[in-house]
Amino acid sequence: MITNFLLDHSALVPVAILLVALVCAGLGLLFAGRRRILWALAGVSLVLVFALTLVPTGRTIDEVGCTVQFWLPTLGAVELLANIALFLPPVYFAALASRRPLTMLAAGSGLSVVVEALQAFVPAIGRACDTNDWLMNTIGAVLGVLLAAGTVWLVNRRAQSGSSTGAMSS
Repeated sequence: MITNFLLDHSALVPVAILLVALVCAGLGLLFAGRRRILWALAGVSLVLVFALTLVPTGRTIDEVGCTVQFWLPTLGAVELLANIALFLPPVYFAALASRRPLTMLAAGSGLSVVVEALQAFVPAIGRACDTNDWLMNTIGAVLGVLLAAGTVWLVNRRAQSGSSTGAMSS
């Protein structure tokens, strides 16, 4: 249903990615320093990743394999952009919670490889493996790490300005 809506309104996909990033940033700022909540948000985001990539479709693919292609996304490429948006939240929240952005970037890209491998080697789930999906998921993970770095910078700046105004008023 969401995919059909986005296909019919492909111009909204970049807006959807921006909204995903803004919601993540808002939650990240709200829960900065509360690692359990950030891990919980990462976990909820991962459930969505698994639901959208590994839940069987009801059809079976007859062959084992993976489509090898690499395309850069365009504003009208709904599936490519949706794959970017899919991996941004879990990597963002995990990077904030762990304080290890590069590790979470590698984990996000690695998780995408695992998902694509399962789609390739388990035809019963009816999903198609595509190297473009991995590339777009990895771009989403990179954006998640960059957004987390920006959030940390804002939180640190806010803390510094709060401590300097507190020192001036005493």
